[in-house]
Amino acid sequence: MNKVSSALGVVLLGLVAIMLIAPTPARAQAGATAVPWLLIAPTSRISAMGEAGTGWVDDASAIFWNPGALAFQKESEVSLTHANWLPKFNMSDLFYDYLNFKMPVEAIDGVVSASVTYLNLGKFTVTNESGPTPIGEFKSYEYAVTAGYSTLIGGTWGLGFNLRFIHSALSPIGTAQEQGNGISSGVSFDVATMWRPQGEGILKGFSLGVNLSNVGPKITYIDAAQADPLPTNLRVGLGYTLLDDEFNHLQLAFDANRTIVKKDSTGSDAVWKALFTTWGLDSQIKRWQVGVGAEYWYGSPRLLALRAGYFSESKKFGGRNFATFGAGVRYDIFGLDFSYIAGPEDLPLSDTIRFSVMIGWGGAN
Repeated sequence: MNKVSSALGVVLLGLVAIMLIAPTPARAQAGATAVPWLLIAPTSRISAMGEAGTGWVDDASAIFWNPGALAFQKESEVSLTHANWLPKFNMSDLFYDYLNFKMPVEAIDGVVSASVTYLNLGKFTVTNESGPTPIGEFKSYEYAVTAGYSTLIGGTWGLGFNLRFIHSALSPIGTAQEQGNGISSGVSFDVATMWRPQGEGILKGFSLGVNLSNVGPKITYIDAAQADPLPTNLRVGLGYTLLDDEFNHLQLAFDANRTIVKKDSTGSDAVWKALFTTWGLDSQIKRWQVGVGAEYWYGSPRLLALRAGYFSESKKFGGRNFATFGAGVRYDIFGLDFSYIAGPEDLPLSDTIRFSVMIGWGGAN
């Protein structure tokens, strides 16, 4: 029977690398989840702010950071982000794309949103069992399609829900010893809220967000006994507008997040059980990753932006610490953003650059 050559090993190692070194909570439990790329920070703007957006996000990327925040947004928007992934590997066909959209709909008293996430892992060669003679090729890729709805409750609370379809095509070829192959599909949902109190005083400019994402059944490639849980993630964030006048706007942000996954040598808990069993006392504080960031806008309306942040995790659960930087420009309904990761030389994500383009209409820019 045909088998995948060593190139398939590269695919699998690449997936492990994505899980271990992507700027996500996945590394906290390396190897514990399927499709860890669902946690990759998708857009340039908040990526440049230490990946801290849950408590304040005010654009279409809220479908990822906090769908509850969409309830406060009055304009429509579409944006596209592209990044060459893991640039230290110098693999031109390893890239990440993200498309998202939002639109207020008065008839249903809320905001509808959608996104498409695509991770391309490249083409790989197939050989036969007896030797390295190439007999074919396959393309490895993964994607997710998400749809969401958000609405305001009482004027100060935003509530949002997402439903997601996931497809992972690592390899179309199985073996005689296994039932399945490297292709699988699944579904998940998110539920999130944002609180933006009104009035003056200490709470003016303050916001709080909570997002529980990627809740759903396990992903099965081979058989049910070897299924892996989704990267269910809990994210809590704070936002504070420090300055907001005619020409200047300064936003501060803080995020903390961790995976909600329970897995050991005997197997993994279903997500419904892991929501309760993953809160043991062992290293609970160290399991949390944190990000802090700031964004400064100049202009009326907003014209030029500068952003910076810092991302950190415990050495026990990965030890990634890196700075982030970025900038943005807006003109009429158009926008362009980029972000840059400045990490140590041995971090494959160092020097990652994301570019995002957006069009916004129907509200204040």
